[in-house]
Amino acid sequence: MKIAIYGNMYQEDYLNQLSDFLVALSHSGIKVEMESKFYNYLCRLLPQEPQVDGVIVGTDFEADMAISIGGDGTFLRTARWVGDKQIPILGINTGHLGYLADITVDEMIPAVDDLKNGLYKVENRSLIEVTSTRKEAIVDWNYALNEVAILKQDTSSMIEVETKVNEMDLATYKGDGLIVSTPTGSTGYNLSVGGPIVEPTAPNWIISPIAAHSLTMRPLVVSDSRELTITTTSRATNYRVSLDGRSVTLPVGTTIKLRKASFEVKVVQRLKHNFGSTLRNKLLWGVDKR
Repeated sequence: MKIAIYGNMYQEDYLNQLSDFLVALSHSGIKVEMESKFYNYLCRLLPQEPQVDGVIVGTDFEADMAISIGGDGTFLRTARWVGDKQIPILGINTGHLGYLADITVDEMIPAVDDLKNGLYKVENRSLIEVTSTRKEAIVDWNYALNEVAILKQDTSSMIEVETKVNEMDLATYKGDGLIVSTPTGSTGYNLSVGGPIVEPTAPNWIISPIAAHSLTMRPLVVSDSRELTITTTSRATNYRVSLDGRSVTLPVGTTIKLRKASFEVKVVQRLKHNFGSTLRNKLLWGVDKR
């Protein structure tokens, strides 16, 4: 088995555990390669070089599994690093909430045997692909695992977001912006603006307005087989499009199209993991605080 590791640069509190984890992977016979920036970061902090079999520069690599070490933001960057290779990704949470990361720091060493013996499951998560009438303006990796957000650029001027579903008029959302979320991202930005939580493998998108100027504008769930066409107008000259936090500024009047990507992100989870336990443990869903 070959594993590719990607991590963020905020691991000072977990250096001993990470070093032990790498040793445990090596002793189990698992081949480990590490993304070059993360490898150089650990080299500066650890008394000895990380115990790995190779260093990965760029995105040209192959592996049976990728491991993301950090929080949800790191998991999203790992998904971008993996791209369309269809390599399953396991998240180890050294961040805050870590909704996408299934394993805690304390669970890293016990997880090694599970990885070696194939005692895990893989969930397929859909992505949103974004194209524009100004192709040169979209970010270099035009996919979102969590959400696409259309946001006003000017702090005082609202924007009007004309939205069509399969070229049929849906609504013109007036306010601070609009979020189109995947089920994976339903517990993120979408939830913070009052959107619903959706089971992660459901074949849906969630359309949620941000600070709508009308009480009739409510979050809406649509099939992810639909194509959304979005055109934004405003008194301001520009607006922003954010894909999982990676944003680009576009001229007002630019049309973007959102569709389901032709590939998915494969998320590794422990066998005991389920959607309900994640809600209870991460979001305290239904917990009685009395």
